[in-house]
Amino acid sequence: MQNIFRLSAVGRGLARGMALALGMSSLNALAVENAPVKGGTLIYLEQQAHTNLYPPAGGFYPNGGILNQITDKLTYQNPKTLAIEPWIAESWTSNDDKTQYTFKIRPGVTFSDGKPLDAAAVAKNFDTFGLGNKQLHLPVSEVINNYDHSEVIDPLTVKFYFRKSSPGFLQGTSTIGSGLVSPATLAQNFDALGDARHIIGSGPFVVSNETLGREVDLRVRDDYRWGPKTLAQQGRANLDGIKFIITPEDSVRIGALLAGQADFIRQVQAYDEKQAEGQHFIIYAAPTRGVNDGISFRPDNPLVADVRVRQALLHATDTGQIVNTLFSPHYPRATSVIAAPAAGYINLADKLTYDPQLAAQLLDQAGWKPGTDGIRQKEGHSLVLSVYESPPQPQNKEVLQLVSQQWSKVGARLNILAGDAGSKTADSLDPLKTPANVVEVGRADPDVIKSQFYPTNRDALLQKGGLSSKVQNFSDDKLNSLLVAISAEVDGQKRLALAGEAQKYLLDQAYVIPIFEEPQVFAGAPYLKGVSFEAVGRPAFYGAWLDKH
Repeated sequence: MQNIFRLSAVGRGLARGMALALGMSSLNALAVENAPVKGGTLIYLEQQAHTNLYPPAGGFYPNGGILNQITDKLTYQNPKTLAIEPWIAESWTSNDDKTQYTFKIRPGVTFSDGKPLDAAAVAKNFDTFGLGNKQLHLPVSEVINNYDHSEVIDPLTVKFYFRKSSPGFLQGTSTIGSGLVSPATLAQNFDALGDARHIIGSGPFVVSNETLGREVDLRVRDDYRWGPKTLAQQGRANLDGIKFIITPEDSVRIGALLAGQADFIRQVQAYDEKQAEGQHFIIYAAPTRGVNDGISFRPDNPLVADVRVRQALLHATDTGQIVNTLFSPHYPRATSVIAAPAAGYINLADKLTYDPQLAAQLLDQAGWKPGTDGIRQKEGHSLVLSVYESPPQPQNKEVLQLVSQQWSKVGARLNILAGDAGSKTADSLDPLKTPANVVEVGRADPDVIKSQFYPTNRDALLQKGGLSSKVQNFSDDKLNSLLVAISAEVDGQKRLALAGEAQKYLLDQAYVIPIFEEPQVFAGAPYLKGVSFEAVGRPAFYGAWLDKH
């Protein structure tokens, strides 16, 4: 009986051969299954319409989301290691004090209008980004400091000169604000660059159509062959196109994704994450590695001119409650001015303690007395601060409302103004009208602190000589010296130490209340493969593909 179930030597050989053949077939099938599918159009639902696609305006995520598909950069910042790698520049050198950089340009690269992306085109881009163009109203890029001029050495070699040491320039060439565009684009007025069709890049996709404020269509560039050499994807992108559709309502975006009417969406609210994951959709929480989402003060306003008042409001803010109430684990509680994965971060959680008793004592010391309505008074003024909500920040209105509730326990209130109000732009530059402001900016370099707080950059504190003509007195020379030093220190460790000093000083002065580390949270269909993200959370669809479904 036993022999009935025993295979002969020949039978065993046949069985092994069949098993091997079946195994190889399975492996081949798996390889085919995992191979990228060519073709198809990705449907991407974006919360907000882009505003302007001049590359230095790319910090606004709806702008950057488009620019990241249609422009290339001189260098590539590896999002895992943060190392700077070749892209359009094959190699580079710099002098010891970082006042001169020389780049060798990759041959054969062209813009989508057929013009060469050569040394002259690169020089034109950075002369514009570094110096601006007043006649065309093209502003200076916030990621380029101390720029002086360029020199075209030969058709594929360009050299840049700086007035002072600029150690952040190399990383700056990898950012969205340094996306390379055709000289024809740089000949346009700033306002004209709100039309996506005027942006001519060298990237893997090209703008094919736009319905202003509603939709932007991209089509693949068939002859693209100059992506970063370290990427798995090479040559033409897999997708035939990308359709950006502006969909402001959170519920509509997530509903469309779950119903199969969209492939990818930005700005997924924390309360929608579990529902999406429960249906096997993918949540992407890409870190932005920059200044944390929070509230900054404008000390030119008498309400917050006293550091004790600012310190009181900082200690009256329970960031743990905000994060636990409104967000998922993808939004860590802030422990410093910049996020934990950011270059130069130091843990300053001990300066951010929630202590309403200390807050009340500080307000007493500053002369603010409890009023009959619970709001503290001083010299006929109530401790009520106005702030405009910031729609790009996740659940910002709810965050500010919770902050106001917390402040009310110590006798202060935050008056929240609508983020789409027509008066927002002017009022936001007037410290008397808006003594508080929402802050957040991403960049994987210590210069991000300067970008947020320096007077001629984003000027979050509104200093004299900065962006606002309404400021009467306030400026902080010590802070500004620290920020300039970060941008000019060539020793890497000393530069990180300066970033740490700046973070400590900003919190000691209570110029800012960091609340949470803001990721960019996206959701994608399970059949969408190969999406990647640059170092501060903008998606790249060069290697993406739509699996059969």
